[in-house]
Amino acid sequence: MEAGASRLSRLRVQAASPKTFLILSSAALVALFLIVVSGATVRLTGSGLGCENWPRCGSTFLPEKDYHALIEFGNRGVGFLVGLVTLAAAIGATRVERLPRWLLVAAWALPVTVLLQGILGGITVLVDLHPLIVMGHFLLSLLALAVAVVVVLGAHDFLNHAETHPPIAANWLAAVLVPCTLALVVTGTLVTAAGPHSGGEKIRRYGLLPDALHLHVGAVAIFAIVFVGLVASLHHARPRVPRERELAGLVLAALLLQMLIGDIQWRTHLPWGLVLVHVALGTAVWAGMVALATMLLLRSRPRLP
Repeated sequence: MEAGASRLSRLRVQAASPKTFLILSSAALVALFLIVVSGATVRLTGSGLGCENWPRCGSTFLPEKDYHALIEFGNRGVGFLVGLVTLAAAIGATRVERLPRWLLVAAWALPVTVLLQGILGGITVLVDLHPLIVMGHFLLSLLALAVAVVVVLGAHDFLNHAETHPPIAANWLAAVLVPCTLALVVTGTLVTAAGPHSGGEKIRRYGLLPDALHLHVGAVAIFAIVFVGLVASLHHARPRVPRERELAGLVLAALLLQMLIGDIQWRTHLPWGLVLVHVALGTAVWAGMVALATMLLLRSRPRLP
């Protein structure tokens, strides 16, 4: 009897609170955003082959005192830290009592995607930064970021015992807007692949810049139409969706700033610093749209007892 009580006491000590899980998952979200920006910096500075092999950097584990090598190796270091943070979030999810299974699975998907990122990053170096592999590397980062957004919002709902509400038209518009946003980002990567920032001086460009720009502009137009419909739906349901309306406003502000920077960078011949800001804002817009869709869909999902 005493042994059973002792084991139960140890389990209680090891259990993580929903608040702790929310903090860990939020840290994972921030870390995954930083690795996207870090990876973009590698490409935009032409440092993709700063370390010509993987996982070592040249003939030694640590890089030589070279600008490109330090940037590339620094990105690898950030990736290692991201792996630790996401693993901590996953372990935290395991120790939260009565956590929904879907949320537990999503939390464990985070370190798995980071591991896949490391493997794909190594392949990227080994194939001399083939544009399609580089694009896949970036899109996998966006997938990991989207999962982290879902985990954070799920953890927030679980902590605060959020109530369900009847679905509104904006629910499905938000779900449609996620693939529209993804198309926006993918066409943006095509523009980068065809532009002057291919990741290294000897790396070939992929496609023609005018063609890529036309695709990107088309994706922007489709996205804008659906987004306007979403904002109109949220305005119609405004008494019931205050948080969602605020987030939509923030996404709109980021979009307007994104458009302004996009125009300026084009007129100034794509300086890498402005392109990096453009990528960071685009990543924030992606995360914001995933968050908006998740919030709207979570509010109407059936609650299990």
